[in-house]
Amino acid sequence: MRKEVAFKNRDKFIQLGIAIASLRKLRGMSQEQLAEKAGVSRSLLSIIEAPNAANSFSMEAFFDIADALDISPADLLNASLFPDNVINNS
Repeated sequence: MRKEVAFKNRDKFIQLGIAIASLRKLRGMSQEQLAEKAGVSRSLLSIIEAPNAANSFSMEAFFDIADALDISPADLLNASLFPDNVINNS
């Protein structure tokens, strides 16, 4: 059961999903390969990576995905979060 993402966190979840997808592609991995290595379902990974959807997921899945991508969780978060002034700058 997924919890609804609060509006104030929507962009953060979207950015994290995009960062995961980008790093996965840089590592030359398919969604199936990353999902298997992380021990999560491919459908969950697809939901996380969906570029215009904010979907929450467990910290355990986040840590497992970071490990599978060979990146620290902190570095993955830092790579995914843009300051508000960057996002809102048109």
